[in-house]
Amino acid sequence: MTIAVDAMGGDHAPGAVVEGAVAAAVELGLDILLVGRRREIESELRRLAYSGSRISLVEADEVVAFDEPSITPIRKKRRASVRVAAECVRSGRARGMFTAGHTGAAMVVAKMIMGVLDGIDRPALAAVLPGLGRKRVLLDVGANVTCRPEHYREFALMGHFYAQEALGVAKPKIGLMSVGEEEGKGTDTTREVFSLLKASGLQFVGNVEGRDVYSGDVDVIVTDGFTGNVILKVSESLAHMVEEALKQEITRSLQASMGYLLSKDAFRSFKKRLDYSEVGGAPLLGVNGACLIGHGRSTAKAVRNAIRAAHDFAAHGIAEKIRVKALEFAPERLSR
Repeated sequence: MTIAVDAMGGDHAPGAVVEGAVAAAVELGLDILLVGRRREIESELRRLAYSGSRISLVEADEVVAFDEPSITPIRKKRRASVRVAAECVRSGRARGMFTAGHTGAAMVVAKMIMGVLDGIDRPALAAVLPGLGRKRVLLDVGANVTCRPEHYREFALMGHFYAQEALGVAKPKIGLMSVGEEEGKGTDTTREVFSLLKASGLQFVGNVEGRDVYSGDVDVIVTDGFTGNVILKVSESLAHMVEEALKQEITRSLQASMGYLLSKDAFRSFKKRLDYSEVGGAPLLGVNGACLIGHGRSTAKAVRNAIRAAHDFAAHGIAEKIRVKALEFAPERLSR
């Protein structure tokens, strides 16, 4: 169950990526292919004094920069590390991949190299968000900035089956992100999507608003990648702000400091629930295999956990389960 890791992707690559991969190999016992510039990767492995057998290297001498077009690894940089990682999955050398690099490029190579599931036109990034009493799946969170109405239906279908696998919810409640709960609220697109989801056969509960992201009675929230990414980034920023605000309040008085000492385990658990590095990456649903995409500023801890998540996604055969269940759910729609 080998995972291919784009060693050159991310703000802190290859250092943080290699360090995270070593942690995944040593602490979790996972087999990893580090894909990238061999000389730089070997230098990092020496720095970390790693001499185990669970990490292998795959040479890829090109890197897709964050300011380059998403199509770059297909048209220009055919030896880009993110593309070679996807090729490792397609050839069967790896069962899944992880990158903290260019999100658009990762989606393009996953779609064009790994391939998409039958009937899926637009793969979507899914994030599992914490909440009061229940977790929920939000998609898309960045793979598709603009979407046609039928793409939202695909997102809802994939979110439905992913929530069953990831959250253990037998009949997930699905909501459409809008500016009001009423059917007529929103843009022309969201109103058309509302009608499509209402007739989809899924447990569609209607429109949801921003307040429902963490406390609403819903298991899956469907939106376009632009809105979903904004929600995700605001959530990360808010979590950091709350953490820093708590630190400031704790240092204001002896009474607050004593209160913190008595409740530090609760604070630690709270931080863990909101820390993106605990999850490490978001799965790209709709492609053939496990493809986890992490934050550009992923730390070694985030990389370690993302590799674990990619391994678990592959080990549980989630992509195949989504494919089979989707075909069973709507064969007339997904047989094209």
